[in-house]
Amino acid sequence: MDLTKYKQNPKTAYLAAALEHITDEESRAMMIAQMDEILKAEEGSEELPNEAILEVRAGVGGQEAALFAEELANMYRGYAVDQGWSVQVLHEAKTDLGGYKEAAFEIHGKGVYERLRFETGVHRVQRIPHTEKSGRIHTSTASVAVLPLRKKHTFVLNPADIDMEFSRAGGAGGQNVNKVETAVRIVHRPTGIEARSQAERSQAANRERAMTVLMAKLDAFAEEQVRAKYAATRAEQIGSGDRSEKIRTYNFPQDRITDHRLKQSWSNIPKVMQGDVGGILDALAAA
Repeated sequence: MDLTKYKQNPKTAYLAAALEHITDEESRAMMIAQMDEILKAEEGSEELPNEAILEVRAGVGGQEAALFAEELANMYRGYAVDQGWSVQVLHEAKTDLGGYKEAAFEIHGKGVYERLRFETGVHRVQRIPHTEKSGRIHTSTASVAVLPLRKKHTFVLNPADIDMEFSRAGGAGGQNVNKVETAVRIVHRPTGIEARSQAERSQAANRERAMTVLMAKLDAFAEEQVRAKYAATRAEQIGSGDRSEKIRTYNFPQDRITDHRLKQSWSNIPKVMQGDVGGILDALAAA
């Protein structure tokens, strides 16, 4: 029997080595079944890993879109805390008046990608901004992208195709963050896909994290190409932010959240925005 696939995997290599010295057929069959079970479980963890990158980006609507993008990010962070997941900020770019132009988070925990994968798309908000004196309802959007962090990559990266930039990280972090160019931005020239990290104190650590994010994005790019649904840039994955591409609407005046894929609605927006989004995720998983 060819044991190559078992020997190549660190989790089954020791069993494969032991199997070569076992002659009892029943014992051999039991060990092979055990190794197959290990490999199957590993394949499942690759398909739905317990690590993911979550990105939010302001779309149509100016400052209101940026504020909504930050609220969405806080919603997912609140949900992550309730689930016992760990969340680390990789990159934040805020507007002068507050809110996110864009932000990226790395989330670790059991079932992370399986629970959040259907959140990718354009989210629309309808409400009266605090600065609106006439009481007119504004419509704005923000894009969400959830990318799995897998150990095996489908995209073959040519190091010559990437550009790397370094800058000073903004925000909290002490003197090191403010005085040393620790923040990293990596761009894959052929696709225009980029990744950033400013979470770590050292340039080397941020470079490693940014590469991890870049590979997750490039894997998603490759998978979409295989499905013949991916265009030239990553914008095709999360949409352009145009109102017509919405997957969900948050209507504040009517206290109604509607998922347009399910054609189902929920109430109590304040509670949902604090992280109580489990009911919506359950409905998506069931569908």
